[in-house]
Amino acid sequence: MATKNLSNYDASHVPDASNMIFGIVVADWNPDITGAMLEGCVSTLEKHGALPENIHVKTVPGSFELIYGAHQMTLNDGYDAVIILGSVIRGETPHFDYICQGVTAGIARLNATSSIPVVFGLLTTNDRQQALDRAGGRLGNKGDECAVVAIKMAKF
Repeated sequence: MATKNLSNYDASHVPDASNMIFGIVVADWNPDITGAMLEGCVSTLEKHGALPENIHVKTVPGSFELIYGAHQMTLNDGYDAVIILGSVIRGETPHFDYICQGVTAGIARLNATSSIPVVFGLLTTNDRQQALDRAGGRLGNKGDECAVVAIKMAKF
């Protein structure tokens, strides 16, 4: 469980993003959560200089499809980084485990084989409240954190 606010960071250590282009793939599943994460992500990218026209957002039906969406974006030579945003909330079946493991492995594989970073913004929570807490709630916004990571990794 996160014990710090995901939106707290030292802005002086974030490079200028004015010449960067970002791809964001966001899952439609749990749209109130992923929508809030997307708002935080875009806002933070812009706060650090990214131009709105250099932030390209695509949606996919669910979290498992984030892998395909991110892979397609890595094939475009124009992106400096790709960010995935999704939310999987534990239910009554093992589906949660399979989706979380699959997305984690898929994004890890993309990071190992792609020429650009793919930032992992998948919330994997036990309940809806935990997700809300991390999508602009009391623990900040995972989207903010992902934007900062994408900017830093694009400069790596």
